[in-house]
Amino acid sequence: MKRFALLLCLFCLLSMPVQSQAAQAELMLATTTSTDNTGLLDYLMPEFTKDTGIKIKWVAVGTGKALKMGQNCDVDVLLVHAPPTEKKYVADGYGVDRRQIMYNDFVIIGPDNDPCGIKGMTVADALKAVESKQCVFVSRGDNSGTHKKELKLWAAAGLPVPDKAEWYVQTGQGMLSTINVAAERKGYTMTDRGTYSKFEANKKGNPPLVIVVEGDKNLLNQYSVIAVNPDRCKNAKYDLATSFSEWMASARAQKLIKDFKLLGKQLFTPNAQ
Repeated sequence: MKRFALLLCLFCLLSMPVQSQAAQAELMLATTTSTDNTGLLDYLMPEFTKDTGIKIKWVAVGTGKALKMGQNCDVDVLLVHAPPTEKKYVADGYGVDRRQIMYNDFVIIGPDNDPCGIKGMTVADALKAVESKQCVFVSRGDNSGTHKKELKLWAAAGLPVPDKAEWYVQTGQGMLSTINVAAERKGYTMTDRGTYSKFEANKKGNPPLVIVVEGDKNLLNQYSVIAVNPDRCKNAKYDLATSFSEWMASARAQKLIKDFKLLGKQLFTPNAQ
């Protein structure tokens, strides 16, 4: 019995470092709401853990908030979609190893009767018509990647952002919530195609809002992974963040992304570099 007890104690002591090391293999990700709302992360992350042994937790916020979390050293890695802001973030020393992973596109959606008559227009012409006719337009207003893109599109159309206009509604919420507000107000909004597909699926393929503007070259929606700079954030798990980035760019993950569909529609197109 004494020998058994001694062996048991020795086994426990030997296993403690392994358990401690396993507890450390946990990665914290900040990402945009679209990757969460669509179900993409619920689909991909179990596969990531299966392949790497790394546990992953994520928080889904707008890209602006995700970048701020990285800046504050609250997370280890980012999956975001605001390229100009991301590049500045890296140039300022907050992130490293930015890598493109996938893309989809933005679309403008609105009521089927299209009260502003913008169906088929370019983005610039559509926004000019919305502003001229003062149709309800619902914005996220949350400094997310989608919001940042929307602001750039108003500027590209030669218009100031109508943030004081009664017909311009700012929700300060995520994409699905913003789409629901637009549906309630019978107005227009801009969304990434993936989240719209999720909204469409939630409505059993019969959504109250339909795509009215799409295909404009200015509507590209690129997603990238950025590791938090370990030189600034001493507790950032750079090795695990690198494993995540490499896995997302791997042939296996890129195929999983390509195969992810709702209502038979592909939501994201892989383009890892």
